[in-house]
Amino acid sequence: MEKDTNGMKVILHIGAHRTGTTSFQAYVRRNSDFMRTRHIGFWGPLRTRKGLFSGIQPGAGIGMRLARRARGRVLLQMNKAERNGTTTLIVSDENMLGTMRRNMRARSLYNDVGERMSRYAAAFDGRIDTVVLSVRALNHYWRSAASYCIARGHSVPAPDQLGRAALGPRTWRDVIADVACAVPGAKIVVVPFERTAGRPDAMFRAATGLYGPRNAAETWLNRSPTAPELRSILADRGDNPDWISGLSPRWTPFDPAAAAALREAYMDDIHWLTAGADGLATLTEDLGQRGAGQTLPHGPLTRGQGHDDQERRMAEPG
Repeated sequence: MEKDTNGMKVILHIGAHRTGTTSFQAYVRRNSDFMRTRHIGFWGPLRTRKGLFSGIQPGAGIGMRLARRARGRVLLQMNKAERNGTTTLIVSDENMLGTMRRNMRARSLYNDVGERMSRYAAAFDGRIDTVVLSVRALNHYWRSAASYCIARGHSVPAPDQLGRAALGPRTWRDVIADVACAVPGAKIVVVPFERTAGRPDAMFRAATGLYGPRNAAETWLNRSPTAPELRSILADRGDNPDWISGLSPRWTPFDPAAAAALREAYMDDIHWLTAGADGLATLTEDLGQRGAGQTLPHGPLTRGQGHDDQERRMAEPG
């Protein structure tokens, strides 16, 4: 289905999890006046998870009738936004990709994203112009995802379980290819998290091509818990805190060889993107500070190596 090139531009920001999505969503909400004056609309999780997307994905009791109703609901809201003067609509919800819990259970990186995104493409009636995806060094992604799940009541994965998940054959390249196949009419923009960590305004620029406001531009929410914090969480709920091993403030669940293999796999993905990603996606790197006007040098993406240990820039809850 061809998208309407004359109407409102629809941008889907689909995550991934643990790549600053909460910070980006908070940043956009805090700059509603800026958005309004530029006729940019925004649908975040506060809207998408309160019924708007209900029925798009299959599940118990969800059939074609509910899927059609979901599509009608999305189209109704899109048409309403367009009538109200919105020229660009940003839809940001990392759960469009899937869930971290499913990744951990399947021991794979968003292995059903193709099917999921094809359903969203249908719900948006082929009107998706751009899909924005953040990627992150795989060793840090899996550690952060596991830490987040543990902090919310899930068990600590055994080393072999996490290793099988992290060292499986699937990488960001596979996720990107699946998304491109599911939404063939859309431009796929890929943003390295290491270049936008703590900088939601840079993510805004990657998504829209516009410089965002400086208000709340250093928001960094929903940080990963430290190793001592994880041990405290486990102790409070009666589990063995020694399941979080190591002396570092940051939990390091992978041995050096596994961590090196994950870093190498991530760099292979980045090199593939830099080389053109087989025409499937565009790697966005020119996200320097406002007015810099120069592309950041491409090389080892090191900022993400310890970003979860940096001091919080805004003292707010995640």
